[in-house]
Amino acid sequence: MLSIVEFRNTDLKQLQKIFLEERKRTFIWNDISEFELDDFIKQTQGEYILTALWNDIPVGFISIWMPNNFIHHLYVDHNNQGKNIGSELLKAAISKTKFPLTLKCLENNTKAIDFYTKKGFVEKEKGHSSNGIYILFELTKEIK
Repeated sequence: MLSIVEFRNTDLKQLQKIFLEERKRTFIWNDISEFELDDFIKQTQGEYILTALWNDIPVGFISIWMPNNFIHHLYVDHNNQGKNIGSELLKAAISKTKFPLTLKCLENNTKAIDFYTKKGFVEKEKGHSSNGIYILFELTKEIK
């Protein structure tokens, strides 16, 4: 059974593992040897985190920079993808934020781009980062 809860310290190790492993699977065009377990703590510092639990086991998370309603990270363990967990995390995040909600997605991350556009996110602009070209997406209403 799926539940979405606010971050709990007891879930930290599992969320670190999900973050590391899914980034290694996703960002294959980067030097993945630079990814570390501690990246989760560094990259979500000060962010509001919601955790997806399947039978009380962490299977994904979303982190939001609340001052700007900016989704910084959304990851679901590859063994649990395709079960609407990402959608439920988005819905939970929307209930805690205000519109418009924004996020950046690297142009090479086509799986994520497809997911966000299906949910109703609209491309606002493109930019350059050290990891490649990114797309700034915006959501102004409830997700599809």
